[in-house]
Amino acid sequence: DDSEGAIPEHNEFLFPEYEILIEPEEPEFPADGSVDPDDEQGTVDTSKDPKEQEELRATGSAAFQSLDEDTLEAMAKHETEEDKIFQMFKERVAAEPEQIIRYCRGGEGPIWVSGENIPEEKDIPDCLCGAKRVFEFQIMPQLLNHLQVDSLAESIDWGTLVVYTCADNCGEGNEYLEEFIWKQDFSAGS
Repeated sequence: DDSEGAIPEHNEFLFPEYEILIEPEEPEFPADGSVDPDDEQGTVDTSKDPKEQEELRATGSAAFQSLDEDTLEAMAKHETEEDKIFQMFKERVAAEPEQIIRYCRGGEGPIWVSGENIPEEKDIPDCLCGAKRVFEFQIMPQLLNHLQVDSLAESIDWGTLVVYTCADNCGEGNEYLEEFIWKQDFSAGS
């Protein structure tokens, strides 16, 4: 039956064709490594009205009174690590907010959105030729905005899609080869 591989006549996730431009990322810091100490970009004002702070303290302490000290410490450590990873992701995205693909074969690894569900080497299957697969590019969540998937009844979502390809760049001619994609969602806590 030939209908198995055919694209259905109506598909909620069949998107229009777009042009994708691949350009190098700008360096994060000036070439001389200097950073302007007066540059307050990226700083967050966390100050709140004193009355609001007191209300938060009261409701927060009541919720946490039932937890033991070890549990609270573990939660704080976990949140801190998650926050740090997500903050690094946000800072990189802020530098190129329209970037939908990060191509980086043989260089820097992917930018993870969370400390959860990061693959280990054993999680990435070898290529069909037997060679290891290496990180080549990642598809950023900003693509979802361009595709306007939120307007669909059954939306799709991801934190990042990381594509691993054959380290030996195997294949002959113009054949498409199956590669490996790792899907990382945003942390359950974010």
